[in-house]
Amino acid sequence: MSTVNSSGETRTLQELPKEPAPERMTRRQTLVLVLLLGAQFTLAVDFSIMNVAVPVIGRELGFAQENLQWIATAFALSAAGFSLLFGRIADMVGARRIFLAGLSLLTLASLVGGLVDAQGPLLAARVAQGLATAMVTPAGLALLITSFPEGPLRDRALGLNGAMLSAGFTCGAVVGGLLTDVLSWRWGFFINVPIGVLLLVVSPMLLSKSRARQGGKLDIPGAITVSAGLIALVYGISSAGQYGWGSSTTLLSLGIGVVLLVAFGFVELRAPEPLAPLRILARRTVTWGNIGGAATFIGFTAMIFLLTLYLQEVLGYSAMATGLTFGVLGVGAFLGGITAPRWIGALGSSHAVLVGGLLIQGITVGALYFAGDSRSWLYPVLALAFLSSYSHVVAIVGFMVTATSGLPNEQQGLATGITTLTQQVSITVGIPIMSAVATAQIRAAHGKSQELATLGGINVAILVNGLILVAVAALVALFVKRRAAAAIG
Repeated sequence: MSTVNSSGETRTLQELPKEPAPERMTRRQTLVLVLLLGAQFTLAVDFSIMNVAVPVIGRELGFAQENLQWIATAFALSAAGFSLLFGRIADMVGARRIFLAGLSLLTLASLVGGLVDAQGPLLAARVAQGLATAMVTPAGLALLITSFPEGPLRDRALGLNGAMLSAGFTCGAVVGGLLTDVLSWRWGFFINVPIGVLLLVVSPMLLSKSRARQGGKLDIPGAITVSAGLIALVYGISSAGQYGWGSSTTLLSLGIGVVLLVAFGFVELRAPEPLAPLRILARRTVTWGNIGGAATFIGFTAMIFLLTLYLQEVLGYSAMATGLTFGVLGVGAFLGGITAPRWIGALGSSHAVLVGGLLIQGITVGALYFAGDSRSWLYPVLALAFLSSYSHVVAIVGFMVTATSGLPNEQQGLATGITTLTQQVSITVGIPIMSAVATAQIRAAHGKSQELATLGGINVAILVNGLILVAVAALVALFVKRRAAAAIG
């Protein structure tokens, strides 16, 4: 007789645990959780805190208008391009070592970034911060997952992690605006230094040494092709926002990225110790879990971008007021992280929670299509954004549990590297994709005022965003359910 767990694996009754997983954290587990959540929150804040300050940095350091995006893109390229590599290295040398090394790099890069007075060193500091994120995020997640047994405790930890992730993005925008207006954009870098030092002092006391995989060799060809391919792909998508989707720069970068990623697939088929074993990528829970995760991150980051345009360009609110109104998204994110593990327990599977989160996120985002140009729309819009933020974090938790369940500890660095890669690429590409949809609609709006044309473009992009989320929810429900049904049969 057999049964199926939340990740879709078949287990015989003899393989099932004889005792239920513990439901209360020990004191040490609580301290470890606080430490790791603090690190993830800092990284999330670091991603968004500088975005608000980009115009001010551009004026002070002499960036041309068309080059401003690279202050954010330099970070995103390195964070997305190397997440999978560092996730695998964490499996080989130990997640604790990579975690501490990444925190050290983040602290140093933040100090340098706050002191520089030229464009080149600033972009170099942003690249280093991205590399630090590519190290700390998968290693921190691997440490979190291996610190808690699979079951309610792990679900609760991942729920809080999802809440901190989304709340960090929101807080970063608010704090970035406050620091830039009251002090200087440089404090967007400096704020990481004391936090990084504190984490470096406390981490060795709480984190046990990770057991490294014995005798493993790094798949160098796989590392080169996947990292270069991801960088080219993200560069191409980012360039689309500046040059357009039909430009030679965009098409060439996207083409190179696709070719290199296809080459990576062939390399992995022949490699004796592949960077990303295809047997893991072939698991439907891993594949469709990450597809669902990509959709929820793309949908959320694109929604924030489009709502920023809506609040400022259509309703006429200031940048500071816009940032403060997004505090409601932080509340929704926190509540989503707290309640998501309970939804997993109530529904009995993580992929059902992923599907439900995506579906509600898609419906609430799509409903923003009806927003008009009157300020009376502010409260309905914020209510829908609150629900979208809540369901987004519920979907994140479902994604993380689905994509990492059922794997041994020695493969959690790879699994969390893949989920980190999904996160970093998705939050990078969401804005250019939806921005292109909005821009195309605005250009097609002949005879309308700029305000109404902008509103029309935002509405169409919001609707497309919502429809994509609903479609992905249906696909995840279909294919993961089919996997579970096959396992039962």
